[in-house]
Amino acid sequence: MTSTLRKSPLHALAVAACLAATAACADDPALAMNDLEIAHTAYTAGALDIRYAYLALAVSESAAVREFAETMIRDHSAVNAAAGRLVAELEVTPQDNLMSRKLVAGAADKRAEMMALTGQAFDCAYATNELAYHRLVNGTVADRFIPAVTVAPLRDLLEEALVTFRAHEAHAGHMVAALGCNG
Repeated sequence: MTSTLRKSPLHALAVAACLAATAACADDPALAMNDLEIAHTAYTAGALDIRYAYLALAVSESAAVREFAETMIRDHSAVNAAAGRLVAELEVTPQDNLMSRKLVAGAADKRAEMMALTGQAFDCAYATNELAYHRLVNGTVADRFIPAVTVAPLRDLLEEALVTFRAHEAHAGHMVAALGCNG
């Protein structure tokens, strides 16, 4: 079980999310996590993107930004629910770890930065953050991790999520352009 999940799409999402949240994770020895830590980190990454979306709903008055945020909440919640069902099926308990704590800390910093913004500045910060996040996750998942997946249910989950997240990337790109952001 441990070696199966270590190279799973959950690991791909964890690594990509960590890289999106804080560049320090890229060189961190904490990337060598056990399977239960990987599962926790992947779930945490999705939950953090949901929190960004709730922040956007609380701050933004832009219909386009609010619609996107609602989509993020719906879709990332669905992926996290599917990951939760898979963890339950495998009868494992995810473990907190250094990477997930760094993700939380990085997200807290980003949220604090965005909470200081209003109006167009907030909308652009949220939109460009989402575009960069989805570009990184999609590239990492498609190019490095789907080819390495050996467990069919995990591969299926990752492939389904990638379709959704590619749509998010396109949507975020359109939103950045429509808002006139530098991103």
